[in-house]
Amino acid sequence: MHNKTNIKNQTIALTLTIATCVALIAVYWLHIRVINLFVSEKISYSVRPGDIAIGLTIYLKTSIDFAIFIGRLMEKNPGLKGRIGIEIGTALGNALGTMAILLVWALFKEVTWLLALMILLAAFVLVRLAEDGLEHIDETNKCYPKWFRLVVIYFSKFIRSINKVTSPLLKKIIPSQSLNVTTKNTFIALLATSFTVPFILGLDDFAGYVPLFNVVNVFGFGIGVFVGHMILNILLYISPKKTIAAVKNPIISFAGSIAFMILAGWGIIEAIKLLSGHHG
Repeated sequence: MHNKTNIKNQTIALTLTIATCVALIAVYWLHIRVINLFVSEKISYSVRPGDIAIGLTIYLKTSIDFAIFIGRLMEKNPGLKGRIGIEIGTALGNALGTMAILLVWALFKEVTWLLALMILLAAFVLVRLAEDGLEHIDETNKCYPKWFRLVVIYFSKFIRSINKVTSPLLKKIIPSQSLNVTTKNTFIALLATSFTVPFILGLDDFAGYVPLFNVVNVFGFGIGVFVGHMILNILLYISPKKTIAAVKNPIISFAGSIAFMILAGWGIIEAIKLLSGHHG
C-alpha cells in the first residue's frame, strides 16, 4: 500500500513538474511577444537545438545554488504537498527572474546602471545565502582538522561583516529577515518561500548570461534554462534522502557557501563591467 501511494505521489509530482515547465515556456514565448511590441530590434522565436543545448548545459553547470536551496526546502517540508509547492515555487521564481533580466536587457540596453543594480542586489542575496549555508558546521568540533576550523571561523566573520552592511537593504526587499529555510504551515507560505530566493538567483544567473545573447537565440536559450531547472528538480526528488544528507553534510555545506560567494563575486564583476562599458 505504501509503495502504491509513493508511486502515485511520484507520478503526480513528475507530471506537474513537466506541465509547469511547458506552461512557463508558453509564458516565456508570450513575454517575448510583448517585448517585441516595444523594441525596434525584434527577438526571434526560432528554436534551434544548439541554443537549447547551450542554455541547458550552462544552467546545470551553474545550478549548485538551486540544488542547495531546494535540498534545504526538501528537508524541512517533506511529503507531496511540500514537493508540489517547492516545484511550482522554484520553477516560477527561476522563470520570472529570467524574464525580468530579459525585459531589462531588451528595453533598457543603454541603461546599464539599472541592469548593474539588479545584479548587485542578487550578489548581496547570494552572500546572505552563503552565511545560511554554514549552519550545519560547528567550528568548535575538534573532529575537524584545526586548519579547517580556522578557515570556517575567518570565512564566517568575513561573510557576516558583509551581511551586516547589506542587511538594512535586504530587509526591505526580502520578506523574512533570514533566508534560512523553515517548515511552512500552509501551502501558500511554502510557495512564497520557494519563489523568493530562486527569483533573485534567477536574476543573478541569467544576468551572467547576457554576453551570450549576441551569439545565441534568446528564446531557445531560455527554453534550455527552464528545461534544465525541470531536470534538476526531477533528479533531486529521485533520491531525496541522499540529497538531504548531502546538503546537511558539513563539508558539502561549506563548499556550497564558497560556491555562493564565487557566484556573488561573479555578479559583482559583471556589474562593474556593465558600468565601465566593457561588458560583452
